[in-house]
Amino acid sequence: MERVSLARRAANLSPTVDASGHSSGIGFDSGHGFPGIFPDLTSSAVRALNEYRAETLQYAERPGMPELRAWIAEYLNSAGATVGADEILVVNGAKHGIELICRTLLDPGDAIVVTAPTYFTAVPLFRSFEVDFIEVGQDDEGLDTDELAVTLDRWVRSGRKPPKFVYNVPEFHNPTGLTMSRHRRQALLALAHQYGTWILEDSPYREIRFEGAPEPSLLALDDQRCVLHVGTFSKLIAPGIRIGWVVGPVEMLARMMQLKSDGGSSPLLQRMIFEWLNQGNLPGHIDLARGAYQAHRDCMVAALHRDLPEIAFKTPGGGYYVWLTLPGGIDGDELARRAADKGVLVIPGSKFYAGSSGGFPNNEGHPRNRLRLTYSYPTEEQINEGVKRLGAVLRSMRN
Repeated sequence: MERVSLARRAANLSPTVDASGHSSGIGFDSGHGFPGIFPDLTSSAVRALNEYRAETLQYAERPGMPELRAWIAEYLNSAGATVGADEILVVNGAKHGIELICRTLLDPGDAIVVTAPTYFTAVPLFRSFEVDFIEVGQDDEGLDTDELAVTLDRWVRSGRKPPKFVYNVPEFHNPTGLTMSRHRRQALLALAHQYGTWILEDSPYREIRFEGAPEPSLLALDDQRCVLHVGTFSKLIAPGIRIGWVVGPVEMLARMMQLKSDGGSSPLLQRMIFEWLNQGNLPGHIDLARGAYQAHRDCMVAALHRDLPEIAFKTPGGGYYVWLTLPGGIDGDELARRAADKGVLVIPGSKFYAGSSGGFPNNEGHPRNRLRLTYSYPTEEQINEGVKRLGAVLRSMRN
């Protein structure tokens, strides 16, 4: 007998997943943290498993540990936000928060706005909710709010409902490394208020800043309560700490909690992280991370200028990524395949475009000559060797 068919949300997804092979190559692909700066959490873990055993080996409170939620609120408020602990939901990393927001807001056929390009791991997650994508371009100031204003006007005039949310990474955008200007942030908030649309602010890289003064987060600028803010300890501390948070209205978080099927995020991890944070460890660790990742960035930028002078890119002021434009006629997908044969793992730029759907607007003309390189995970020695190999691959494709 033939098996029953897949659900649409699964049938629309790729039947294969690209495996990260860092153990067998130089990893410029995924945004892994650098193991050399991971903190020692041993004493926090011991205390969590001894002094707090009755708490940490039990089911968690669905909203999250009260002390941790209070710490997160204070951390966000110190950067200009005005939120209470009751407006914070602890989740299993940022993508879990994004998924819960989607489960709470999206029905099949709803529209969302994403940048072109956008965070590639979020694309299949959004696609599983059968959304229509509206792609909006970027420039040096980040998401193009003038283009967004025109697009939203055309969308609504065509008789469609406004998109449910605008998804953006405003600080050191993944994959472009761009940071949204203050003017653009304010314009985005005004458009969201005008159209009754949420903003999903994904903010994992804010603290990984190498130069310049920070702009206020969208959450801090939001006086209309239209921002759903997602944060994580993955980039602040270590990716294996699957603890993040969502900031939003209390009544929306209550619905998310009811859709949260994990029985509460791990109380052991929450207590470990809180004990480590409560000892005042975070500021020093952020300084360590900034220093390490800036050194990696500088190493990659120098290597690109030396071994790939034909490519164009903007030096990011923070974050994990460099977004490359290859010489005309060079296909990023083909370069990625050939680089993998040489033991260098990269992600072609084509992966970062959602593809507009619903017939409006079209997605023709997405560039194929783009490539994202990650400098967070590899050592400086690996960065130099990996870029050297990429240069050789590129020259072989041009001959």
